[in-house]
Amino acid sequence: MCGITGLYFPNGAQEQDLRKMALAIAHRGPDAEGVHLHGPFGLAHRRLSILDLSTAAHQPMTSACGRYVTVYNGEVYNFRELKHQLGLRTQTTSDTEVILEAFAKLGPQMVERLNGMFAIAILDKIEDRLYLFRDRMGIKPLYVYQHEGMLAFASELKAITALGAKLPMTVNHTAIPYFLHLGYIPEPLSIYNEVEKFPSGHWAVFDGHGLKTECYWSPDQYITKELWTDEASAKLKLDELLTASVKRRLISDVPFGTFLSGGIDSSLVTALAQKVSDSPVKTFSIGFNNVKHNESHYAAQVAQRLGTEHHSYTVTEKDALELATDILPQYDEPFADSSAIPTMLVSKLARQEVTMTLSGDGGDELFHGYGAYKWAERLSAPNAELLRSPAYHLLSFGNDRHRRVAKLLRPNAGGTSASHIFSQEQYLFSAREIADLLTGGSEAFRLLNDHDRLEDGLSRKLTPAERQAFFDMRFYLKDDLLVKVDRATMRYGLETRVPLLDHTVVEFALNLDPSLKMRNGTAKYLLKQVLYDYVPKELFDRPKWGFSIPLSEWLRGDLSFLIEEHLNEQNVKGAGLVRWPVARGIVADFRCGQHHLYNRIWLLILLHLWWQRRTR
Repeated sequence: MCGITGLYFPNGAQEQDLRKMALAIAHRGPDAEGVHLHGPFGLAHRRLSILDLSTAAHQPMTSACGRYVTVYNGEVYNFRELKHQLGLRTQTTSDTEVILEAFAKLGPQMVERLNGMFAIAILDKIEDRLYLFRDRMGIKPLYVYQHEGMLAFASELKAITALGAKLPMTVNHTAIPYFLHLGYIPEPLSIYNEVEKFPSGHWAVFDGHGLKTECYWSPDQYITKELWTDEASAKLKLDELLTASVKRRLISDVPFGTFLSGGIDSSLVTALAQKVSDSPVKTFSIGFNNVKHNESHYAAQVAQRLGTEHHSYTVTEKDALELATDILPQYDEPFADSSAIPTMLVSKLARQEVTMTLSGDGGDELFHGYGAYKWAERLSAPNAELLRSPAYHLLSFGNDRHRRVAKLLRPNAGGTSASHIFSQEQYLFSAREIADLLTGGSEAFRLLNDHDRLEDGLSRKLTPAERQAFFDMRFYLKDDLLVKVDRATMRYGLETRVPLLDHTVVEFALNLDPSLKMRNGTAKYLLKQVLYDYVPKELFDRPKWGFSIPLSEWLRGDLSFLIEEHLNEQNVKGAGLVRWPVARGIVADFRCGQHHLYNRIWLLILLHLWWQRRTR
């Protein structure tokens, strides 16, 4: 796991520029740094050593033939099998060299053979071409800057912004409505017009005259007419796929462990890791000392049952509050997922013991674990549309909880059905609210509408819950959850792998009968059946809570100063992003008891905080 960056300047790349970019992401790779220059092209790398800790595996790495040079971030788990299949001769035991020699032998199609998480850049010094690759699910980040004949790429935006005026950038106002609606900025958009998030499941080539992109994997291509309907065979297959996935991800030359929250997904990943490990797996969890919903004791129970070497940390709210304003520097653009705070805390603590961890991300999206999927079914039921309007008006006069539900039920709220359900489940702005809020109005959410049309070409008609889950997999999982984990862990030089997102597991889950995902009100039904073979069901008979902080309470207490500092009349009018009377009204309603507005307040704080830091 590392940080990569590179440049194409028509008049020649400069070493000092590359080192400046690499320094901006030094936290991603504290073990080594390297630079390679070739005319207008330049590559730079920061290394976090996981496989082959020797200097021979440092990057940039040059192929045996001397033609190709690569910088690479991630892990490819099947590199040993690939080396054998292709008959490659290598000088190191690293996956980097196998990737590079596979490219020399197969060309860009080699990416179809890789099982892993990765962002790869390969320079062809003979033809003066730069190739870029990103993994299927978008686990590893890759940003690309293009403007006036210049190109730059990096693992994080801060490496690109580090060059300042050499890479001029303008604010992408089109991205702001997406942020307010979703809490993050979806691929391919970024907060800058000149920078895009490189698409997952794609590779591209740049020859000095533009970037030509090609898709090699997309989840919609793997939706079939046939479904896994037999519970017994589906359970056996899922256990087999997950065990193989976890086993692949335990290949490491450094100490490793798992994040264990005590929930379904992390408990299953931990159980399978312990199953295939020869020694007790190190597990990590945190809890807050005075938060009502502290689940760390559940994690301890699971760890005791599995026999892991458990590390449980109790942190104070003060520890978390100190990180509240650190989200923007780490995420570079407006990003509202406040669970980044506990993720950063557990990452910092785990890094004291290990260099690599496994996490359970992806289980909810693949196996229908969110309440949004139930809402998708309810709102698609016969006569549901007739009942929405009267229910909305009735609940609008109720208590805070009723008003939250009313916003979800609101007819003609704008946006797509999937994005509306998501935004209201997350307590974010509806499309209609955004149109009233923004000074320049709101665009039509083209990316979200394109997603709705995408379903027309699928091999079978999806259920409402499947459509909602497909939306989450395409947007929320990739551009929120995986971004959150990548930045939070890499801030401390910690690699995190996600076994549930092995593409073999994803392709299986896409074609699992919905009744095996949600049964009689039980979410993630089949995933739980696999888990209960390793850990007793009784340990999980409790409400789902998640990895969260009491943000609503904090914004009324210790973090209330953020409202005063960033949502005052001078700052809001000075930024000119939202209408001051509307913003003032939202703050007033929140302070008068409509506490479900807390995430809307948080969005506005982060948007204006980003704006103020940008203009300093």
